[in-house]
Amino acid sequence: MEELKVFTGNSHPALAKSVSDYLNIPLGKCEVFEFSNENIFVRILENVRERDVFIIQPICSPVNKSLVELLIMLDAFKRASAGRITAVVPYYGYARTDKKDQPRVPITARLVADLITVAGANRLLTVDLHAEQIQGFFNIPVDELTAQYILKDYFKKKNLDGDLVVVATDIGISKRARDLAEQLGAPLAIMEKRRIGNADKSEALNVIGEVDGKIVLTFDDEVDTAGSLVHTVEALLNRGVKEVYACCTHPVLSGPAIQRIGASKLKELVVTDTIPVLENKRLPKITVLPIAPLLGEAIQRIHSGRSIGAMFEQA
Repeated sequence: MEELKVFTGNSHPALAKSVSDYLNIPLGKCEVFEFSNENIFVRILENVRERDVFIIQPICSPVNKSLVELLIMLDAFKRASAGRITAVVPYYGYARTDKKDQPRVPITARLVADLITVAGANRLLTVDLHAEQIQGFFNIPVDELTAQYILKDYFKKKNLDGDLVVVATDIGISKRARDLAEQLGAPLAIMEKRRIGNADKSEALNVIGEVDGKIVLTFDDEVDTAGSLVHTVEALLNRGVKEVYACCTHPVLSGPAIQRIGASKLKELVVTDTIPVLENKRLPKITVLPIAPLLGEAIQRIHSGRSIGAMFEQA
């Protein structure tokens, strides 16, 4: 494993440390800091020539700083003659701007893909993209992991079988929600909703499926301001649901999210730590599951040339 090196920027160093512990290697040494003029500087403090380098950096708050740190780190390792550079981006920021769905708007998810590639990444490792087509925005190999099995194992242990219904929070996530429902042996329902303009607002319209008298588990890729989640919980309880649990991969939890979740009748929100969940956001009803073993195993397999897909065949 001496050829394998793991480094991190400032967006989630705790995750990088957990991954390096899983791999039983020390975390790589580098300086990543901001000058008083807001310029970011990177200096690698050890030899990486011809090494297999993995840079762990979710594009999370502060999003633009995290992104620029990643790009500058990629450039630094490229110029330091690293043998192969993998950008490990557990949360891919700007992923929701993945199509031109109105006049004169950008496709920022494609722009970010171009930036990462030009900066020097040889491949991308990520978790649960907002839209699967983002893989096609890259001209380098992309390995997309899923936290679905981690979430499935957690709810299997709750023994909610029989009364459980999995609800996709919108039609776009229904395929992944259907897979989770199959793994839990539960039926699937879908929340029909529409987003209002470009603001973080949505309106729950209807529940497609039988949920009356059931325990419901909602499934989504991320929770941002929690407006959609709270509206979904209210709509489901109005349909006669007994309890509502929710799960997602990425706990963005921006703006009024924590206040909304705390005041809601949601029983529990289960997330992973692809994004750091600060102590002031760790409500009793929010459970954070570790993603480091999943990333660590994937990094080990990429480094040794083994299959990533095989990780999920027996899951």
